[in-house]
Amino acid sequence: MNYKYRNMSRLLFGLVAGAFAHGVVAADDVNNLLDEVVVSGSRAETKLSETPMSIGAVDEKAIRRDKPKLMGDVLNRISGVQWVDLGNEQHKMGIRQPNSTNAVYQYLEDGIPIRPLGVFNHNSLNELNLAEASRVEVVRGASSSLYGSNAVGGAINFITARPSLTPELSIGYRTEPVAGYQRVDTSASNTRDDIGVRFSHYTSDRSANNWQQYSNGHKDSMTMRVDKALESGAMVRTVVSYNNLDSATPGSLNPVDYQLNPGKSYQTFSWRKDKTTRMSVAWEGETTVNGTSTFTFFGRENDHGQLPNYTITTCTISASCTTGYHGTLNNNHVSSLGVDAKHQQEYDFLKSRLIGGIYYDASPNVYKSDNLDVTRDSTTLVYTGYTPSTTYTTGKRDYQTDIANTAIFAQWEITPLDKTRFVMGGRYDAINYNYKNNLTPGTAYGAPNEVRGFSHFSPKIGATYSVSDSTNVYANASQGFTPPDVSQLYSKNAIPDLRPATYYSYEAGTRMAFLDKSLRFDATVYRLDGTDTIVSITDTSGNTSNVNASGTQSTGIEMNLAYDAGQLDGRLAAAYARHQYVDYSTNIRNGALYVPVDYSGNIIPEAPNTLSAELGYKPMQDLRVALELVKVSAYWMDNANSVSYSGHTLVNLRGNYSMGNGWEFWMQGRNLTNQLYADSASSANNGVTAYVPATQDKYTVGAPQSLMLGVTYTYAAPRK
Repeated sequence: MNYKYRNMSRLLFGLVAGAFAHGVVAADDVNNLLDEVVVSGSRAETKLSETPMSIGAVDEKAIRRDKPKLMGDVLNRISGVQWVDLGNEQHKMGIRQPNSTNAVYQYLEDGIPIRPLGVFNHNSLNELNLAEASRVEVVRGASSSLYGSNAVGGAINFITARPSLTPELSIGYRTEPVAGYQRVDTSASNTRDDIGVRFSHYTSDRSANNWQQYSNGHKDSMTMRVDKALESGAMVRTVVSYNNLDSATPGSLNPVDYQLNPGKSYQTFSWRKDKTTRMSVAWEGETTVNGTSTFTFFGRENDHGQLPNYTITTCTISASCTTGYHGTLNNNHVSSLGVDAKHQQEYDFLKSRLIGGIYYDASPNVYKSDNLDVTRDSTTLVYTGYTPSTTYTTGKRDYQTDIANTAIFAQWEITPLDKTRFVMGGRYDAINYNYKNNLTPGTAYGAPNEVRGFSHFSPKIGATYSVSDSTNVYANASQGFTPPDVSQLYSKNAIPDLRPATYYSYEAGTRMAFLDKSLRFDATVYRLDGTDTIVSITDTSGNTSNVNASGTQSTGIEMNLAYDAGQLDGRLAAAYARHQYVDYSTNIRNGALYVPVDYSGNIIPEAPNTLSAELGYKPMQDLRVALELVKVSAYWMDNANSVSYSGHTLVNLRGNYSMGNGWEFWMQGRNLTNQLYADSASSANNGVTAYVPATQDKYTVGAPQSLMLGVTYTYAAPRK
């Protein structure tokens, strides 16, 4: 047996023993402990109590009640999950990983990835319509055995709402003047004979007249789901989703402007436009005795264009740089066709179940990038304009990469002992990149044509045990992996020889309920070891390259407490973690020399601990008010662990009042104490050269105190 898998087994049993001995346990926000059904832990409907994974869920009731403005309003109430706001639905993510833009998460719609591997986009949750979701499930920890590559820190599954049995119609309007924000939501649904249809849409606008300069944006998001029952008893589900985001991007500020002028933007022309269309057609029916098959055919069109502020950099004025600053204008387009086929077979033998299937995804990816000459006001630091560069050609790109991902997966579940459920499974992925450079390969225009392949097998093993009707414990060991992204391979002139990064995940936990299940507690203790992590390093000659050079280790505990007694309700989600480099060495330029530096043992930047708590009260049947507390701890901003952000605590308020006859009025007060805070803080300080905060430290400013008001009208015909 491979020594890594021996270590996985040893640590798995150690975590189990520790959990039973010390009462350190793990789990999530549930409605009815042993009865709640989830689909993301095994790709089939399964009792949460029989799922040996840490799964957090937010149900339709909470989504409809709380009227979330942003994805983070939903996701950040799950312990160990931090969606970081970068403005106008742009974001980065942290789930059992530091907050980053890294390709270590899988984002799904009804179990199908919304993007193909190799072209991960940290902002891609803006390509989803939250208004259509009936439920959001977050699988925390490595889950590549189910969902393939990138499912390292976790997988987020947005489950679309089914059509209603009787006619339903809803329209809502909200406004937030301080943010210059307004939004209209509409939905309609009905089932007639054997066909059910649901349509959901929202249009949001953020005007230029708001607290932050150059932060206007617009989004249209709509989803249609059609369910058709066949005479054979099978069901066909068709989901079409369209999302169009057009956003200015104000970027970050230096420490002085962050403190004294937080509404300022150095940007006046950077932008981002994301347009996505997805369609899936799923057939599901009984194909064997006690066996159900599902065939899902899907297609995607992702068009992502931007003039990104983060690529604007200084340059020495010369024949190839006439303004002192460079930028880029790029477009990344992906088209996909694929199929996901799975079969679920139930057996009387030890109440076992076998789930298996195949997955295929073909995704041509076209990428183009042109260089810009950028001008800047040296006094205000505002970038004032740009022109296409006619002299600077290095870094210009025009290529197509045909991406193919073929996978086979299986999971076996068995109950050998009363109240004990064992789960084991794995997935084999084969990945192929066919790269073609449309320019002349060379120093300026990129690497020569090539075909490159990767393959990986991701196993998992776990078990659950029902201690009683209100207590459940579990443990598992699993693996996640992420292959090199297209940009990591082909952004340089020479193609690096990269391997997939591999992560080994171990966790143990429990789910508990008290007071007739009105009080629920869950907690998770975990460890995630990363090997062959792909990082950019600099050699002693100053050349940068992507290499498999870093080892990482993340350990932590996640806890949830939820209470609902009708008139009074509350929740508490807390996560404590430690993320550090095990092995990370590079070279830093200091004058004319490059000095070796070793960050091994340092804490990885932007890795705070988090807490989210809410207390709700219903003074009368149709009125609810809730106070929310969100705390982000201090964290390091740089790899050298010498610059830190102090953290922040936000206080929010929600209120809902149902007037009857379908009318509901609601409000949301955000950042009631008007605290100055940063959604993201980073530093380029390296511990070798002189520390200059004005040029090295960057803060993405959080929104000030604001009040959102909304009204919703809903018509629902009575069921016959």
